[in-house]
This record gives sequence, structure tokens and C-alpha cells, in this order.
Amino acid sequence: MNLKELSRFLGLSQTTVSRALNGFPEVSEQTRLRVAEAAQRHNYRPNARARGLATGRAMAIAHVIPVGSRHEIVNPVFADFIAGAGEAYQAADYEMLLSVVNEADEADAYRRMQLKGSADGAIVHGPKLNDPRIPLLTEIGLPFVVHGRSSEATLPYAWLDVNNRRAFERATEFLLDLGHQRIALINGLEGMDFAYRRRHGYENALALKGIAADPAIMTSTEMTETNGYRAAQRLLQQDNPPTAFLTSSMILAIGARRAIQDAGLRLGKDVSIITHDDELSYMRNGDSEPIFTATRSSVREAGRLAAQMLLEMIADPPDVLPSRMLDCDLVVGQSTGPGPARGA
Repeated sequence: MNLKELSRFLGLSQTTVSRALNGFPEVSEQTRLRVAEAAQRHNYRPNARARGLATGRAMAIAHVIPVGSRHEIVNPVFADFIAGAGEAYQAADYEMLLSVVNEADEADAYRRMQLKGSADGAIVHGPKLNDPRIPLLTEIGLPFVVHGRSSEATLPYAWLDVNNRRAFERATEFLLDLGHQRIALINGLEGMDFAYRRRHGYENALALKGIAADPAIMTSTEMTETNGYRAAQRLLQQDNPPTAFLTSSMILAIGARRAIQDAGLRLGKDVSIITHDDELSYMRNGDSEPIFTATRSSVREAGRLAAQMLLEMIADPPDVLPSRMLDCDLVVGQSTGPGPARGA
């Protein structure tokens, strides 16, 4: 039995039945009990749409996915984030609204969503340094949480992020302590905020050791296996090649490992790699011992926490927008070893 059928059986409007089931005080105790008994007898459980009628909410959270840009948001990291967010939505009886749009139409998609009342809030993915979605969503009044940060944003906003700067500073320090000085950076696209922060962490660690960052061994690219391979291959062909790589994702690291092997070099012996591991469900970094030394933080857990943050904002709008920083672990695997001996 659905809401319409239950309402017809009781001779009440769908709104009244929904409000009775959700405990609204304007519904009399007699009506509330009558509706509850009928719902139990007919094994009726209100769905998200029925609850929306009662609460005036859509009972849905939007994830707007722009396509056609250089930076494709739909990737393995996004999939695990969505899985984590979905756990939080399910626990709160919320639904997920995925909207795939052309990048040029993204702003209109958010405006239509707010106008139609089809979502109670949104998660913003892949923030840029000065992300235009932050002022847009603030202007139209749609609650949102940014997965990441936007360093040049001027308006306050809710966010959840990994401490990317410290993670890559720590990873670079680890390689320096092993004796590496020629450390290459294969980063995500520079316009993305996470890549900006990771580069700064890398540069800070070098500067503290009196080493100037060398643009010749720093590159930014879409994070794919092929791009990781091509970048590492090109860098290894230099007259003064790097002895270590710092990569922004496991996928890039896998490509870099292939380039190292094709060059006849040994990973962890001749050349080292440290990467960032999002703990992807289908791409584990080894079993008992990690393959790659890595800064590690679960993107699935980030999805769950970001979704919970947004749901709490919707249920009880805060005076001060929340934020949360997640730290990374540094796990030592088989991909790192001592750098070349001084003077060698």
C-alpha cells in the first residue's frame, strides 16, 4: 500500500496522513493513532516523497556533475565518496539526486533545483581556487558543503577537507630524510585547490632544507594511469633525472611505476615513489604490507562525514558554518628506499 491508497482508505488527505505519521502537533491525537494503526495493519512505511509532503522538504541531496571540462569529476575517487555519502543519506531516509550537466549549464542547474525545490542541499565536488559555485549557492540560499576548500573564496562556506598541505610536506620530508634531493612532483591539475595545497606543502619542505623547487621536475595533469606514465617517463629521460616521485593519486603512481620498470629501474631501490592513497574500495594499496609508501585518508569516510555535516545543517541551520579538517596517516610501503649516496 502506498500513501495515496492509505489516504483513500482513511478518507484523509495525503498531507494529513504524512503529518500524522511524522508526529506534527497540529494533527489530533485521535487522528494520529488512527493513521498509525492503519499504517501498521497495512504494512505501510512512508517513503521520501511522503515525508517530504509532511515536512515541506525534498528529502534529497544534490550532486551536480559537470561534464566536458578538462577536469572530469566522475572518477574512482568520486565513486567512493558517493558510496560513503549514500550511507549517511540512507540512515537519514534521504535520497541522492545526481544531475549530470554540461559545465556551462551548471549554474542554471542549481538555480532550477532551488526554484523547483527538488533538493534540500548540495555537495560541491572538485573545488577550484576561486570556485564560482560558492557565491552562487550562497546567493540562491541552497545549503551546501564543499568537499575540499577554495583558497581564494571570499564568502564563508561549510567544508570538509584533507590536510593536503601538511600531507605532502610530510611526504617530502620523509623522502629528504632518506637522502633524496631530486624529488619530482606529479600533481593534479594546478587550478584545483587540493593540487595547489599539495604543491605548497612540497615546496615548503624543500625550502626548509634549503632546496629550491625546480619547475623542470614539477608537473600537473589529469590524474590517470597514462598521464602518470608519460610524466614519469619524460622526467626519467632528463640528464639529471629525479630519484624520487611524489604523486597525487594511486592511479598516477601506478603509471609512474610502469615508467620506472620500462626504464629498467627498480622501484624502491633505484627510484622511490610516495603517493596519496584515498583507500579506494577496489584499488587497495597491497594487503599485509603496502605496495606504495603513501599519505592515506579514506575518501569514503570523507563522503559519509560531509553528508552528515550537510544533513545536520539542514535539520538545524547553524549560526556559524561548520568545517572539518581530516589528517592523513603516512604508511611506509615497498616503494621507498635510500637516496643516492652524497657525492655519488
